[in-house]
Amino acid sequence: MMKKITIIFRHAPHGSAKGREGLDFALLSASFEQEVSLIFVDEGVLNLLPQQTPEAIGAKDFLAAFKALPLYDIECVFACQQSLADYQLDESALAIPLEVKSPAEIGELLTQVDEVFVY
Repeated sequence: MMKKITIIFRHAPHGSAKGREGLDFALLSASFEQEVSLIFVDEGVLNLLPQQTPEAIGAKDFLAAFKALPLYDIECVFACQQSLADYQLDESALAIPLEVKSPAEIGELLTQVDEVFVY
């Protein structure tokens, strides 16, 4: 039975394994034919910055794997409008295509899924 799963990225991409774990979980869930959506909020929007060089601090570059989302049929990708504004990020400058949603719209999205995981 297909479940609707939402994965929320709340943490900056480097300094912990949360982002990598969230992405791995998303791809794994999608490969088992679950309906997966991603939401980037708070520091999580920093995962969307292009041309990061995590190798410089000894971290693995997992961010390029976000470009593989369409291959896994993960098409519902959202970022919080307020979080983007807080970090002065412009939607057109992000590494992957997504939809920007207000906090209220994100709250509404979360009522429509079976499970929510926060990384």
